[in-house]
Amino acid sequence: MAAKRIMVQGTGSHVGKSVFATALCRLFAQDGYKVAPFKAQNMALNSFVTREGGEMGRSQVVQAEAAGVEPHVDMNPILLKPTSDMGSQVIVRGRAIGMMKWQEYSGRKAEFLTEALAAFERLAEAHDVIVIEGAGSPAEVNLREGDIVNMRIARETQSPVYLVTDIDRGGALAWVVGTMELLQPEERALVKGILINKFRGDVEILRPGLTFLEERIGVPIAGVIPYIRGLAIAQEDSVSLEEPEDGGEPETSAHRLDVAVVQVSRISNFTDVDALKLSEDVRVRFVRPEQALGRPDLLLLPGSKSTIDDLQELWQAGMVDQMRAYARSGGCIVGICGGYQMLGEHIADPHRTESTRGELGGIGLLPVRTILQPKKLTTRVQGKVYYPEAIAASIKGYEIHTGQTQRLGGRAWVEISREHRREGEPLTVYDGCCWMDDGGGRDGAMIFGTYVHGLFDEAGFRRRFLDLLRARRGWPKFGAPEKARENPYDALAETVRRHLDVAQLYRVMGL
Repeated sequence: MAAKRIMVQGTGSHVGKSVFATALCRLFAQDGYKVAPFKAQNMALNSFVTREGGEMGRSQVVQAEAAGVEPHVDMNPILLKPTSDMGSQVIVRGRAIGMMKWQEYSGRKAEFLTEALAAFERLAEAHDVIVIEGAGSPAEVNLREGDIVNMRIARETQSPVYLVTDIDRGGALAWVVGTMELLQPEERALVKGILINKFRGDVEILRPGLTFLEERIGVPIAGVIPYIRGLAIAQEDSVSLEEPEDGGEPETSAHRLDVAVVQVSRISNFTDVDALKLSEDVRVRFVRPEQALGRPDLLLLPGSKSTIDDLQELWQAGMVDQMRAYARSGGCIVGICGGYQMLGEHIADPHRTESTRGELGGIGLLPVRTILQPKKLTTRVQGKVYYPEAIAASIKGYEIHTGQTQRLGGRAWVEISREHRREGEPLTVYDGCCWMDDGGGRDGAMIFGTYVHGLFDEAGFRRRFLDLLRARRGWPKFGAPEKARENPYDALAETVRRHLDVAQLYRVMGL
């Protein structure tokens, strides 16, 4: 294990572990080190396809990007994608090995730990520094025996630990003390610094609390990181969608497009909309199935890990009726992956790949039918959206799906070349479906579906698509080019560097 390492654990979920680990990846890369992120076991519905065609969690992809290295499945060797409250699809080194309930998965923990440590060893031999991320909290005593992601990894890799807590939620000091009290003595000895995250206000007001904390637990405060507004870094967990930005009716704006994203229970790869959030003439809001849809300029139906179950939720909550009415009134809808499948006429799951329900009628806005298959397709793609002409542009992205969708009418929407494919499938395919009423004029419905994740990340296509929506409102094109933005990783690393005791960090790592 040649590389130096630091592990980031937290007092709970969504306290800032992933973001702080991302900042450290950038910070070490800026200082001249070859850095790799690592998370032994991740539970997330947002995933990514590597160059080799493997599937891994988005947080380590973001961290790899911050580190300036190519994402690899060794950075996240075990990925769990929940399909219900009781079971998950298990992905080992990029490949799905099946659906498991907790007891079955727990019985194979030793095997998965061996896989994770072997992946870590490979990274450590090829890099100078490894930034390891934990999951949830290390103080869950009921999970300690089968732990393969928190303190067990810290012990096995001989990693010093920074413990992150979120002070914006309140009770951060008690959270830290309680976490330390519940750790075993040998685990407490690994904690070398406490990071207070998301602080607002004058840090001097907090100083007595920091002094108390250091005296109580005998661990130094490594830094107090301020609350960072407008953080333009992809969030992995759907918990981030519970921020106040989402909701029902939009704010009115003379020339700002309203994009509504349907937030189903098993929403996956909602990072597909992140690029739209960064466009200056767009406001993105998330709408739950029971909420009023309003009259958005674009309705986006994203992916789902349990497509049939989430489609059933849309039926029961009345969202299907809202979407159909919106389409009849001339709305524009884009479905991606599971959202594309839901927009069709019918979804069948004969092998019970995602659900105990064998089939369900779709929303019926695209003339397609989908059959879910046991084998998953994971591949990067590149190609072109060629219809309608106003949005014809090159795209690239990735596919992650089990479904095979048959187009019964309408038009194919994109032509793509796949880096990987299922046996017997062509390398270049016509993907998706496009259905337009009245030729896509200002009053005509426009319904699009595709399996390609990340298509809005391509600036040329994104701008053409948004300008088409503006034209439907009678607005001029967004004349000014999109402003060059400061690299979000550099901005994040700069903020953390200012408020973190970097010298102490280097000392505990032996750098």
